[in-house]
Amino acid sequence: MSADPPHSAESQQRSVTRHTSRSSATSAVEVRRSTRRSRTVSAYREGDRTIVLIPARMSEAEERRWVTVMLDKLAAQESKRTLGDAELAERAERLSEQYFDGRARPTSVRWVTNQNTRWGSCTPAEGSIRLSHRLQGMPEYVIDYVLVHELAHLLVPGHGPRFWRLLEAYPRTERARGYLEGVVAADRLPQLPAAREE
Repeated sequence: MSADPPHSAESQQRSVTRHTSRSSATSAVEVRRSTRRSRTVSAYREGDRTIVLIPARMSEAEERRWVTVMLDKLAAQESKRTLGDAELAERAERLSEQYFDGRARPTSVRWVTNQNTRWGSCTPAEGSIRLSHRLQGMPEYVIDYVLVHELAHLLVPGHGPRFWRLLEAYPRTERARGYLEGVVAADRLPQLPAAREE
């Protein structure tokens, strides 16, 4: 995933775009097109920006798709590496401030390994939020969505219209739900038989 910065001879074109990063702040993404690359795409962090290296022949639509893919992969790697219970609680606090004006105040936020049929759960009376360990390693916007979902339950216990109106504040709700639905669907697919060994 990460790569050494390319030599100047390799980079023909550069474009800088803005993208919503894992911390929900806007960070720069620099796309570098190279004539020396034929198929590979790679990305790495450089200070407060992300560099994405792509083949020069890619269309703008392919570039947009690959930037999204590579940002998600980097975010998933970083999430798997760094998010412990303490970071999860800090993240929930930031998300509450950002989307609910700090009104959702959990007393505890932690990973659990006994939730295999749901992504997260909340006990409003206790103020506790639990996230399934299966989310670890997923893109951070997905983890953020589950956190925002459970934070919203501290304000509205059920799944009525008022609850879903609260979730409209999180801009990547539909994308995160689609990602999780894809994971569930993939888990239900029949496994291909192993190839026979000659």
